[in-house]
Amino acid sequence: MTRAALAGIGTGLAAAPLGCFVVWRRMAYFGDATAHAAILGVALSLALSLPVVAGALVVALVMATVVTLISGRGYAMDTLLGVMAHSALAFGLVGVTFIDGVRIDLMAYLFGDILAVSRADLAVIWGGAVLVLGLIGWRWSALLTATLNADLARAAGIDPRREQLVLTLALAVVVAMAIKVVGVLLITALLIIPAATVRPFATTPERMGVLAAIVGMASAWIGLRASFALDTPTGPTIVCVAAVLFSLSTVPSTLRPSS
Repeated sequence: MTRAALAGIGTGLAAAPLGCFVVWRRMAYFGDATAHAAILGVALSLALSLPVVAGALVVALVMATVVTLISGRGYAMDTLLGVMAHSALAFGLVGVTFIDGVRIDLMAYLFGDILAVSRADLAVIWGGAVLVLGLIGWRWSALLTATLNADLARAAGIDPRREQLVLTLALAVVVAMAIKVVGVLLITALLIIPAATVRPFATTPERMGVLAAIVGMASAWIGLRASFALDTPTGPTIVCVAAVLFSLSTVPSTLRPSS
């Protein structure tokens, strides 16, 4: 339980602030596509006897980079993401069935298995969290400027495509490290829901990032405790807790009389 709690908190700490940029840029489908592609990375890792995190990270990076490079060349972004995400997911699910001599629990990769986190997994998760937070902190001003207005970013000497690649790298790292916690089908929820929850209460981008991290960590901790008490799947329970917190955050705006 201690390792599981540390894994959940580390994932929430890294995913939620990054999720602010996903919400601001309306990149929810982009995060979903990157996460789905990670299943193909899992299959390749098992076939080549490599660490699962390494394969998932490489494929997620390739997926995100390819979509970024070929976007705007005759196909809408959502079309490209839909084709590549579902294709990668399907090839990954089919590919694992051809691997002999390896016992595979697909449910653990799809929905997470936080209670099976080892010390090595914990090191990967917190190492990834430190990397992502360091990357976001280092590029915060440039990322924010490029998110607000691409033309303004260029005038300030900032390359918007470079900042897009920085987000791509951070997103791929979060997807790879979150596989054990909530699985590839639920990681997008952990990216988006905490950021969406605190958006009505954040007066500055920095405050939104901090509040989102707090909500992400709280969702992981409460979800883990609720899963233990109710004997429910841990990954989905964490997302359910985040969804409940989001619902509660909408109450003040719902009760406020419209002008």
